[in-house]
This record gives sequence, structure tokens and C-alpha cells, in this order.
Amino acid sequence: MSESVTNSNKSDLTRREFHQTVALGVATGLATATRPATSDTSPRQFRLWATSDAHVGTDLKRDRESLAEAIRQSEGFGPGPGFDWDIALHLGDFSGNQGAPKDEEGAEVVRQFRALQRHRREQFYCLAGNHDATFKEEETQWWFRKWIDPTGEHTAHSGVDPTKRPYPVKGTWERYHLQVGNLVFAMMSDRNDVGPPVGRGDRGGYPAGAVTSETFGWWKALVEENPDRIIISAHHHMLKETTVASGEWEGFERDEDGNWKSHYHGYYPQGGPKGASYLYWLDDQPDAQAFESYLAAHPGVIDLWLGAHTHTHPDDRKGGRSHIERKWGVNFANVAALSRYHAHKTTLPMSRLFTFTEGSAEVKVQCYLHSDQLQPVGWYAPAERVIPLGKAFTFDGTPGTTQET
Repeated sequence: MSESVTNSNKSDLTRREFHQTVALGVATGLATATRPATSDTSPRQFRLWATSDAHVGTDLKRDRESLAEAIRQSEGFGPGPGFDWDIALHLGDFSGNQGAPKDEEGAEVVRQFRALQRHRREQFYCLAGNHDATFKEEETQWWFRKWIDPTGEHTAHSGVDPTKRPYPVKGTWERYHLQVGNLVFAMMSDRNDVGPPVGRGDRGGYPAGAVTSETFGWWKALVEENPDRIIISAHHHMLKETTVASGEWEGFERDEDGNWKSHYHGYYPQGGPKGASYLYWLDDQPDAQAFESYLAAHPGVIDLWLGAHTHTHPDDRKGGRSHIERKWGVNFANVAALSRYHAHKTTLPMSRLFTFTEGSAEVKVQCYLHSDQLQPVGWYAPAERVIPLGKAFTFDGTPGTTQET
């Protein structure tokens, strides 16, 4: 929060800096004033803002700052109500490029992150989506590692200082975890950076989700070493048949001749289109369902799977499934998308806020609309949910161990 401006230091500020400081104080005061009053005995809360699919290059072509606009709205500097959050996730597809992303778009992502005024860049924890992937001939995922940089290896470019993380990251850019009380976040990047059919062709990041067997083994070990904690798994993609349009061929529509055509996702016959809407590849094995099989055999072993990838209306249902569903004793939530113009047929900008309350085995999930296409910017009440957890949340954690890498 900005320091107050006095007569003695006002002359040292530029006119723009002065007005920004005053605006910040006003916005902060309004946010505090509209927050429900609580007593000293009220249980503490942890608020997780889950976002994805900013596709900054796509929206910037239409003069919209998809990432920065959402940040400003959350902090009370835009249309709609601001809201409190402790950390934020962005689950991939920062890039809107149909080919491999370039430095210019990476620098734009970093510039838009600078819209943060009440939070630090290090309060965002990110992973790679299919559009963030580089080509097979390039250095592996150099763009994501340089500009998004979840482990803070390239601070000069990304602005991420790992020593300033509120909750330290343990792992690598591809797979890492962090812990908040007895919450353990397992963050896994999409690996759509190899050759066809798993990865990119001459044009487009093939939509079908990909993960390495090393990452699956890491996730399984992390889960099994933390039986007493609340496990939140995150990947750019949803698992098969868990949420809206996450089933076979559900990324597309039929044309008048009965052929597949693009709808939620681009149709690429050479890129595993059957699984365009879910995590389809394990290495080069199609429709592997490694995570699905494990969860079916161990019901309730994790509490939440957060994903994105499919952008659509908050009330949409495809395959009989909504954005938030429960299967195998696990809650699945699609949090996409911040973009308004990428996959424009179905996209409506939104995100989700998860509120964990100490001592409670439930979490409140709210949907925030970042444009006025459906209603004024702000909370969308019909999409609000309260979902169960396997155990109560606590800031102090519970017995168990965490894996270092």
C-alpha cells in the first residue's frame, strides 16, 4: 500500500505519480469500507484468485489489456468491485500467438503485470499452457522460462524475485509446489513443445493437453507423501470428462456435411483432435488417462483440480457438465479465461475466487466477470458454489512431509 503524501514530499513526485498515489489511497479506502465488518474472533481466511488464458497478444490487437485489466479490477482500479486476494494463479496461455511466442509478447506480459499496485508480482504463481510452447527446434520452453519464470531464474526479464515469494516455490519451471498452511499446490505445466502429433506443427499450438511421465511420477509422489494435507492440483487442461466440454471431440462442432469444424478449439486433424479439450497425452501416448485412473483407484486423494483451456460462458454445459463438477471424490474447476477475443465464438472474460476459512472443510467459489457482455463487471451470483474438502483448512498445517523437487 502506498505511503500517504505530505506537503514536504509532494514536490518530489511527478504529477502522474501524485495522482496515482491519491487514487490508490481512495481505492484502498473504498475496498476496506465495503468489506464486511468482522470481529477479532472471526476465523481467518485465505483467498486464492484463479485465472488463466489471458492471450495478451490477441486482445492487445483489439486495444484490450486482458491481464492488466483484470488486475486493475481486482485491486479496485477499474469498473466493478475490487476484492481481496492473497495469492493468484495463472494457469497458462499467456500468449495469443498461433505459432511459437516471441520476445515482444513476453515483454508485453511483463508490462501488464506491472499494473499490480496492491500486490507483488511474486504473489502470482504461473504455469505454461499450450499456446506458450516453443517449437521443437528451439530451446525447450525458453519463452515461458524467460518471461513468466515461476522459479525466478530470469529475474532481469520476468521481474520475479524468488526471495520475495510469500510462499516459496520448490521444484522446476515445469513442475513445482508451494504450501499455504495445510494446502499443497501441485503446479504442472503443459508440455506441448515437441513435434507433431503431440506438439506444434507449422501453425498453431495443438490444443490437446500434454504432460511428461516424469511430471506424473512427481505428482503421484507428492500426493502420496501428503495424506494429511489438502492437495490442489493445477494444469492448463482439465481431466477427461470432468467439466464443460472436456470429453472426446467436444472441442468442435459438425458442419452441414457432418465434418468437424472449430468451436471451443481449433481443429487440427494431425494434432490429436479427439482430446483437444482435455489432458490427452502422457509423453507420446494418446488418451493415456494416467491421472484419471489414479484418482478413480484412490477416491478423494486430492481435493481440487484447477484447470482452464476451454473458454466459454459461465452457464454453458457441454457433455452434461458445467465449469465446476465433482468426480472420484475430487472437485474440478475450470477457471478460464481472461481473454475476450481469443476463441471469440465462446469466450467471455472471467475468473474465480476461492475463499478458504480456517477450521472449515468447505471452500466458497465465486465467479467474477471482467467484461459487461452478460451483466455489469463484477460477481456473477448464479455461478457461485460452496464445495466440500476432505479435511478442514488450517494456516498451521498438519503432519506430513513435502517433496523438495
